[in-house]
Order: sequence, then structure tokens, then C-alpha cells
Amino acid sequence: MIRPGLCSVTFRALDAEAVVDLAAQAGIEAIEWGADKHVPPGDADHARRIGNLCRARGIAPASYGSYVRAGTPDAMQSFGPVLDTARALGATNIRVWAGEAKRAEAGEAAFAGAARELHKIARMAADHGVTVSVEYHRKSLTEEAGDTLALLEEAKHDNLFTYWQPVPGRGRERWLEELAMLTPHLGDLHVFYWIMTHAGQERRPLEEGIDDWRALFDAWTPAPRWPHPRTGFLEFVRDDAESQFRDDIQHLLALCRQQADAK
Repeated sequence: MIRPGLCSVTFRALDAEAVVDLAAQAGIEAIEWGADKHVPPGDADHARRIGNLCRARGIAPASYGSYVRAGTPDAMQSFGPVLDTARALGATNIRVWAGEAKRAEAGEAAFAGAARELHKIARMAADHGVTVSVEYHRKSLTEEAGDTLALLEEAKHDNLFTYWQPVPGRGRERWLEELAMLTPHLGDLHVFYWIMTHAGQERRPLEEGIDDWRALFDAWTPAPRWPHPRTGFLEFVRDDAESQFRDDIQHLLALCRQQADAK
């Protein structure tokens, strides 16, 4: 089964309570809470309240989307409050980042330093039963699947995983190759459909990418040690519109049902 989820950063303009309402009405089962707006690090009382509000509506506060970047000067100092806030929220996973540029630009010293810090972060979280997942993203050490795999193997901790999301323009064949490569360390997916145009990337309705996402969900195999339900977190919608969200989430729910029916 795949659990339908939502990244709260999809609606930064809404307060946390409104995000819970919207998610509950749409059939969302899990939320990844953004640390930049909805659940700031260091405010345990607020985090606890939002976690309780989620659970009262039948939603898991599954992940805490932090902006800790391993390999940057304040990463280790920042992670303590992030971990405390995730625990207050009741999140069982923390999203972190790796570096501020891709490996070829950052250099090997930065790559090795980030790996060391990821190991420490994963060990700290493991002491509290919380997993750590690295964002798979451009302009970071995890811009490419091969570099992500190398980074996680260098960091070498069983509590450390990676997210995956499609880099616009790479196409289905390459996306499937990336998923396969990352399987030994793979956790959850961020779900959206963007295309590349002459003007840059453009958000499109999820429906337009449904064949790609059906193939990706079919191929998605989390790491054998991943301890959580597979969750596809819808992230960002065209024009930040609630109407587009309601349409997109229906397609995500259908994809999740298809996976359940196939078992």
C-alpha cells in the first residue's frame, strides 16, 4: 500500500490549522510539516499541539521537513532543536539536506564533511527512534542519484535514508533508473508534475503526468530496513491553488488505491 500524504509547504500562505483542515477534508493520511513556516524548530508546545490536532483528525504527523544542511557551518548546532521539535510533533522521520551545491562543484572535502555530519545526525535521531531522510534535490550533494548513493554509503548509518522526487525534464526512463539505483536507501517520495519550458520549469496538473507516476509507483521499492509505511507526499500545486490541490489529490488517491488493488 501507499499512503497519500501532503507536504505542508504546498500551502505556506495558510496557517497550520488550516492545512490540517484541508488535508482531512481531502483524505490525506500523513503530513510532512515544514520547519520554515508551520512548525518552527524550538517551539515544542506548538509542535505538540499540531501533532495532537493531526492525530485527532486521523492524520499522522509523519515527517518533519527541516532545513538543516549537513556540511554547512551551523548544521550540527541546528539539528538538536530540530530533533526535539520532531519528537514533540510526534514525527517518526526528519528530512534534512546535504550541502549547498552538487558534488562536482562542492568538492570532495565538502562531500566528505557532509557524510560525516549525516552519520552523526542519523545516530542522534536513532537514539530516539526517528529516521533521517535526505532531500533529493538540485543544488545540493544529492542532485544526482549516483552522488546520493555514494554519499549515503560514505555516511554509513542504517538510520539514514533518502527521499526521491522527479527532477523536471529528465524524463520517465531516467527517473526509473534513479529509483532503482537508490533502492538500498530509499524511503518516501515527493509527488508533483512539473515540465521544462523555454521560460523554465512550469507546474502542471498531476493528471498530465499520471502515466509517469503510475510507472514510478509500480517501480518504487523502499529500502528493506525502511520502517514506515510507503508515503507519497503531494508537494506543490499549480498556482498554489486549493482547487488544483483538490484535483491533484484525487489522482494521488487513485494511484494509491491502484497499488492496494494490485497486491
